[in-house]
Amino acid sequence: MAAITDHDSYIAAAPEAFRPVLSHLRDLLRRALPDAEEMVAYNMPGFRVRGTVVASYAAFSKQIGLYFLASAISDHAEEIAESGLTASKTGVTFLPHKPVPDHLVTRLAKASSKHIDD
Repeated sequence: MAAITDHDSYIAAAPEAFRPVLSHLRDLLRRALPDAEEMVAYNMPGFRVRGTVVASYAAFSKQIGLYFLASAISDHAEEIAESGLTASKTGVTFLPHKPVPDHLVTRLAKASSKHIDD
């Protein structure tokens, strides 16, 4: 992918099968983070609150990554595992046909924004 400057360009450049999932994630994150600024950093679309990136997403060759502050992931580790997902310190990866449940995306985003000052 060439350098991406906005969310729309990122989604349009992603593999076709990923686009609906990426658009849905963007919408969920926008609703969960109404005061956040959309931005792109490290060629990845994200959401910034008070200067801190609190959520971002990325399309890879076979999976999608959804990233938050580490404290948000650890706060919801049990729920992530119960959803059958695998998490790293700062993210959750999943296949496009098995997305993160909407309610979990919302909880992670809100938790991430609450942990800005941690």
